[in-house]
Order: sequence, then structure tokens, then C-alpha cells
Amino acid sequence: MKEVKTGKIAVNREYKSTMFCMIFRDREKLLELYNAVNGSSYSDSESLEVVTLENAIYMIMKNDMAFLVDMHLNLYEHQSTFNPNMPLRDLLYVAREYQKLVYNTTVYTSVLLKIPTPRFIVFYNGREIRPGKEVLRLSDAYFCREDDPDLELKVTVLNINEGNNRELLEQCRTLKEYMQYVTCVRRYHTVSGMELEEAVDKAVTECIENGILSDFLRRNRAEAMSISIFEYNEAEEMEKIRKVEYSVGEADGFRRGIQQGIQAVITCLLEAGLSEQVIVEKLSKNFELTEEEAEACLKNTGKGEAAGSL
Repeated sequence: MKEVKTGKIAVNREYKSTMFCMIFRDREKLLELYNAVNGSSYSDSESLEVVTLENAIYMIMKNDMAFLVDMHLNLYEHQSTFNPNMPLRDLLYVAREYQKLVYNTTVYTSVLLKIPTPRFIVFYNGREIRPGKEVLRLSDAYFCREDDPDLELKVTVLNINEGNNRELLEQCRTLKEYMQYVTCVRRYHTVSGMELEEAVDKAVTECIENGILSDFLRRNRAEAMSISIFEYNEAEEMEKIRKVEYSVGEADGFRRGIQQGIQAVITCLLEAGLSEQVIVEKLSKNFELTEEEAEACLKNTGKGEAAGSL
């Protein structure tokens, strides 16, 4: 297993979990979050059937009433980098889950097969400014937009950064303390300019002293620090990648614009009856191209021979 040394902490680069999943793998904490999101008041944490996935928690919530199951398939995910492709990701995931649920059962029966009702929630706490609540739809990715698509999947994104969804954070103390911890790390690293490992170590100490996730951080200090460092580095790398992608896209768009402009000029000159030699000279002068580049542009129009005959 690959590890990267960062001073005192060995960061496991293959560890795919997050602090969010680490905290909420505790059934009591997860039930607290479930109740806050759904406005419910369940008290039996054993009613949760939980599976922790990469960066996500999948669960089925059972009713307090004996033998009756409230069949909702909930997928909670935390993100520190906004991802518009969540509906597609969740579609692929939930299809696999439904396939497991109907394993050894024929879907060709005349009896209607009942399946859990899905709910998809993302808790966002990245540094990019996002709305307090937004709904991502699978249909947003369709080439052909329709008012009533045959296939739709909605993901609710809740911004849990400071100043957003206050009621939710007040109803779920653990989620609020998690964000206080994240804010503390950012304050030391981004604002104060500390090295990341030092910022995380200082944030953990401060939170323990102030009763913020104190029990969790005392029990899991080393692992929590390792995951926090990995998460923060990963988020920063994603931001860098997105900036590079944007720059490349912007440059590519600029090049395309220049190319389209040159093609338009060539078309006009051809229609004006100018010779190939004159067109090459004008392209070289006005677009600062070499003679070879101008000839290539003219050739790419597919009208080079026509120009020579004019």
C-alpha cells in the first residue's frame, strides 16, 4: 500500500474514505444526520442498515414498527469539490444496488417487484461559492433537452459551509462540529499560511480543547489527521486541475475563434476572385502567418485549386 511521508504523519494515498464518512460510520451520529435531513425523530440506531462506500454512506432506514420496513435507499455523500456529474454517478451506483436486490428473482414475472425508494444527498463544503441548496438532474446532461424525460434522477446538494443551511446544522450537532473543524483547518492553513500538517495538528488540538468533535478526535487523532491531510491535498489538486482545464479550454476556444476568422476571410477573398498567391500574401500580413502557414490554411478550405483557377 502506497504511503507518502509528510513530516510526522504517513498519509495513505490509497485511502478513499473521508472525515465525513469516518465520523458518520457511527450509527448514532448517522441517525442524528438522517433525522435532521428528513425532519424525523427515529431513536433506534439499530434500524439503520449501513454500508460505507467510497466517499459515501448508503443506508436503508427501517421503521420503529415491528416487521414493517420503510424502504428508502439513502445515499449520502460529502464533497469538498463540486461535481456536476453526481446524477450520472448515482445512476450507475443505484442500478448495481437494485440488481443485487433482485438477484435470484425474475423481473419478467407478472407480479410487480417492489424496490426501495432512492434519495440522493450531497453535503458540499468546498471553497467554491455555491447556493445553499441546489438540485442536480440527470437530464441536465442530455444532448436533447426534454420537459418530461423518460429517465430522470435528482441529487440534492446541501451547502454546509458557514452561513448556509443553519437549521440543518443546528439540528445535527455532529455535522455542525464537523464544519467547525473544517473551518478551523482552513483558518490555520489558508489564512495563517501554516504548512498543512501543522494546520491540521493545531486544528485538532483546538477542537478537542473546545469540545468540538472532542471524543472522536481523541480516539482517532492519527487517522483523522492522515485523512484530513489527504482530503485537503486532494481538494487543492482538483482545484488546480480545474483551473488548468479551464485555461486549456479558453485557449482552445481562442484558437478555434482565430481559425474560424481565417476561414471566413479566405471565403470572402475567394468569392472576390483573388488569386491564391494574393490570398496567401493577405493572410500572412493580416494574421502574422508564415507563407507556409497561410498556404496550409488556404489548402484546408478545400478550395485551393479553385482559387488558383480564378
